[in-house]
Amino acid sequence: MAKKPAKSAIDARHYDVIVAPHITEKSTMMSEQNAVVFKVAGDATKPEIKAAVEALFDVSVTGVNTIVQKGKTKKWKGAPYRRSDMKKAIVTLKDGQSIDVTTGI
Repeated sequence: MAKKPAKSAIDARHYDVIVAPHITEKSTMMSEQNAVVFKVAGDATKPEIKAAVEALFDVSVTGVNTIVQKGKTKKWKGAPYRRSDMKKAIVTLKDGQSIDVTTGI
């Protein structure tokens, strides 16, 4: 009979999946509904994001929604350039749990 792992181990890939917290006025208001917004790697999948958040922050995730925000075209000194595309993940947590994104990992 195989033993069950006590806790999911933190893999090096988890640190590559979660890039940074996305702190805006809208994401701060979402934290009242147990949701946290992260910037994630462009090739990250929903199961990878869920596993990374659960392993790094020791919380239970109930849902993950992803958004790809296309980069804007801007101008600097008259020369146009394009910002990079960014993938965001809205992670919904189990009731009663929270993540303080200001402390870091």
